[in-house]
Amino acid sequence: MGRAPFTFREITMPLWNDKPDPLRPSGDVGALPDSPRRPPPLQPDTTAAPAPRGDESATGGSGDVLIGVGAEFEGKLTFKGTVRIEARFKGSIVTDDVLIVGERAKIDAEISCGTVMVKGEVNGSIRAKNLLELHATARVKGDLETPALWVEKGAVFNGTVKMERLGRGTAAAGRGSR
Repeated sequence: MGRAPFTFREITMPLWNDKPDPLRPSGDVGALPDSPRRPPPLQPDTTAAPAPRGDESATGGSGDVLIGVGAEFEGKLTFKGTVRIEARFKGSIVTDDVLIVGERAKIDAEISCGTVMVKGEVNGSIRAKNLLELHATARVKGDLETPALWVEKGAVFNGTVKMERLGRGTAAAGRGSR
């Protein structure tokens, strides 16, 4: 009269290949894992970092840095690589590399850099060893010293310009042209 209770049994059969299923636990076919299957934990990157250039250390090498809007600094800024300032800064900036004065920056400083690109406001002298660029949104009040000057239409500049090859003492091309 009574029927035997119905029981399920798991049957495994390959449909298209007979390679083992990597997601299926090994061992007893009907066994269920104690916990859900998880991918293996991530391993740290063991590839070697690029070797430091020149006198850079592994912890303080060169790179690109942004000093953003809302920040205010006062003092002496020295760096390697490229720094873009969109903040307020007062003091001095010294590097052999690249300084970008962003459109929203207000700088009151003596600047001595390899290359300077000005898109914001600078009050103070700028000495660029390689190139000085004044973009259309630039507002500069101070003296400029550089072997190469590029001024975009719309830039505002009040001061004097001295164009000599810095560090060599020889006059740059165009010194006597009017």
